[in-house]
Amino acid sequence: MGLSWQYQISGLELDTSVEADVFDMDLYVDQAAIEALHAQGSKVICYISVGSYEDWRPDAAEFPPELLGKDYEGWTGEKWLDIRQIDKLAPILRARLDLCASKGFDAVEADNLESYPNDTGFPLTYDDQLRFALWLAEEAHARGLAIGQKNAPDQAQELAQIFDFAIIEDAFYYEWADAMTVYIEAGKPVFAVEYLDMRGDFVRSCQESRELRFSTILKNRELDAWLQTCR
Repeated sequence: MGLSWQYQISGLELDTSVEADVFDMDLYVDQAAIEALHAQGSKVICYISVGSYEDWRPDAAEFPPELLGKDYEGWTGEKWLDIRQIDKLAPILRARLDLCASKGFDAVEADNLESYPNDTGFPLTYDDQLRFALWLAEEAHARGLAIGQKNAPDQAQELAQIFDFAIIEDAFYYEWADAMTVYIEAGKPVFAVEYLDMRGDFVRSCQESRELRFSTILKNRELDAWLQTCR
């Protein structure tokens, strides 16, 4: 097994009582939570969505309308973004990365990176997504932040050379977890999360996780404080 981790995005009140080497949490959490986790020796990852617009974010009004695509199915108030237009996205995402760095986060989770296989409303391609991912990595590294690949297993071979870790969802349930072993082979961690609503076999997932040397947890889809770890 690798590093222990906690993944809590829901709400701004982070439960810092959980013992974990790594905490992945929303960019806008209270500064005190970041400092408390650092004081106990944990690394902290800031969650930002790079491939979708969220209407509840404080910078939501800054997104040009032409960047907004179809609704992100299952998540009210969220829409896909046209990631081809990096020049228009850059000021917004750079500001988020600046905030991530200034608050003292160690790394960034680039969520919704995997967009071209989805019905976004834009004719996105594999190369569009790869170009966007590489741009994000360059921007994160320029600020002293590590960056994690989120899902997108078909690009793992290329991105594992640049990205610093991976975060994957439902990969054991859908049986593609082994696509991310390229990170382990490169000496980089893979943080895996399975979700209760998929009703998968978490015991089996943990067995596979141990074989792959991933760090795997079970969570509610809402990503509140509750978690179950592989034992």
